[in-house]
Amino acid sequence: MDLPIDHFRLLGVSPSAAPEAVLRRLETRCDSPPDQGFTHEVLLQRADLLRRSADLLTDPADRAEYEAALLRLSESHPNGTVGLDLPTSSEVAGLMLLWEANGALEAFQLARQGLQPPQAPALGSGREADLTLLAALACRDAAVEEQDQRRYESAAQLLIDGIELQQRMGKLPDQQRQLEDALQGLTPFRILDLLSRDLGDQDSHQRGLKLLDELVVARGGLEATDAYGVQPGSLNQEDFESFFQQIRRFLTVQEQIDLFSRWFERGAADAGFLTVLALTAAGFSRRKPEFLEQARDRLQTLANADLDPMPLLGCLDLLLGNVKDADRHFALLRDPDLQAWFLNHPGDRLAAQCEYCRAWLERDVLPGYRDVDASGVDLDAWFADRDVQGFVDRLDRKASRQIGAEEITLAWATAGDASLAASSDAAESDQDVDSEDTDAMPFWQQRFWQPSWFRPAAAAVALVGITVAGFALLRRNWDPAPLLPEIASLSAEEEEVEGKQELDAVSSTVDDELLDDEPIASLKPDLEPSAPSEPLLSNDPTEAELQALLQGWLDAKALMLSGEPAELSVVAREPLVKRVEQERDADKAAGRSKSIDASITTIEVVDRSPQRIELLAQVAYSDRLQAADGTVIDETAPTDFIVTYVLGRDGTQWRLHDYIPGS
Repeated sequence: MDLPIDHFRLLGVSPSAAPEAVLRRLETRCDSPPDQGFTHEVLLQRADLLRRSADLLTDPADRAEYEAALLRLSESHPNGTVGLDLPTSSEVAGLMLLWEANGALEAFQLARQGLQPPQAPALGSGREADLTLLAALACRDAAVEEQDQRRYESAAQLLIDGIELQQRMGKLPDQQRQLEDALQGLTPFRILDLLSRDLGDQDSHQRGLKLLDELVVARGGLEATDAYGVQPGSLNQEDFESFFQQIRRFLTVQEQIDLFSRWFERGAADAGFLTVLALTAAGFSRRKPEFLEQARDRLQTLANADLDPMPLLGCLDLLLGNVKDADRHFALLRDPDLQAWFLNHPGDRLAAQCEYCRAWLERDVLPGYRDVDASGVDLDAWFADRDVQGFVDRLDRKASRQIGAEEITLAWATAGDASLAASSDAAESDQDVDSEDTDAMPFWQQRFWQPSWFRPAAAAVALVGITVAGFALLRRNWDPAPLLPEIASLSAEEEEVEGKQELDAVSSTVDDELLDDEPIASLKPDLEPSAPSEPLLSNDPTEAELQALLQGWLDAKALMLSGEPAELSVVAREPLVKRVEQERDADKAAGRSKSIDASITTIEVVDRSPQRIELLAQVAYSDRLQAADGTVIDETAPTDFIVTYVLGRDGTQWRLHDYIPGS
């Protein structure tokens, strides 16, 4: 056998090692042979090969001749491999040393070859047992090396070859089981490897889909059964959820429809809801209302006492122009917080329903597909599409409905006008949900349909480039429940309980009964403008510069709300400036003023790119709302809370673009 290794590597010493170092290494290697169960005979052969290498490397003449031969070989074959010619009796020991020298892949391939006819050893011989064991150990190590290089499918194929070899030999059931466990643990990585490859490699993509299908079926659905959960190497539920979210972006909406439908038909009830979402995404993105009708029909067949289908049935009927049924579904909502949101919406019921539907589409329906654009949900374009109009007209004629898509479009535009002034709502209702109840839900239910999935968005913004207005939606990593735009006003009692909304999250449309909804820290009797007089132009702002910009925003805003002039445009974009101006105008019209004090105590950079910086800031503040005669209408004690700030670069200048109150 020509073993692809030289004497230095076989012994484990450097080419420059002195004779004394060679002998010390020989002693160490002989005293620590592998203990996985090799026969005594092969271990003696291993020690003999190590001594031969040490003898050659400690003899000056022999070593010089050997090094010269190595040099000649490297010059004539730059990419060639130095080999040792071993007698048949020492082949297994040589392969063992090759495996020990980090040559697991070569050792496995040669061991497998040695177990094939006509080279196969005698059945029941020590050589057969040693080669079989060595093949299993080398196969597992070679797969680990491939996995470390992110070549997951290559690692899996090695394990499959090793398992097939062990099955044929039938000698080492424990080793075979370890290889099978390693292969099972590799499955999610294989799927990700195959699905994320270039779209031209359809063979790999189809193998990935097949493996994903097999994985979910083996689990018993998206929620693993107890029997699967105890299998060695299997993903726990939390890791599977993360994996599932990661791979969805490599799948088309049609592929997800096919997968979810198949899993649902096989008894995985948790996949039925995802089928509804995928059908809705396909229908809305492709302007195919018949898909939405299928989604509505499927949703009505789902049976789960913990789920309230009414909000989604309402959205689907609304998109199909069935205003009457949509209104009926929204009137039967179970969640009291959502009911309150609709009651307090500044527009009429149809306007609120359109607004809610848009938020649902943008947040929960459209993200997560390779071929669906989740940005900029445009209901105007949906209802203006000829195919949609034709489908809705056919349904109207069939059901003799009197209200069509034109009225919905008008209501949506009206909702936009009314909603530009909507304020930040409290997230307090989420805290009232029993954590045990939500923890017991399947992850897909927590994401899309948990009892308190109606958290309002942090701020209202105008949609750019279209005639209707929308709302900015709060982004989260794993539990992105549908968000609703803000209720127009909050009572003083609600703000006192909340106590954690950021100074900026205030309404731009308020009435005479609206009290200040900005908790601040300690009051300053005389505020001075502190917004930077010069814009922040640094390509890579320091934390001190970022903190100064945020503090400038808070101070200048507080100054403006107290009735003094301040230049906010240096630190914030125009929509935020206008919001503060509208709030001050409302206070002025009501004959009241605010004294507020806010200070940034700490900041942490969460994400940084050349055009965007996301920060977590701790803010300390308090406030006081006063009537014209100086009477204190409301007062908030000093409070600390966390706010997420998003800074963007407008040309060369950094400004505040958005903020998300935390806790």
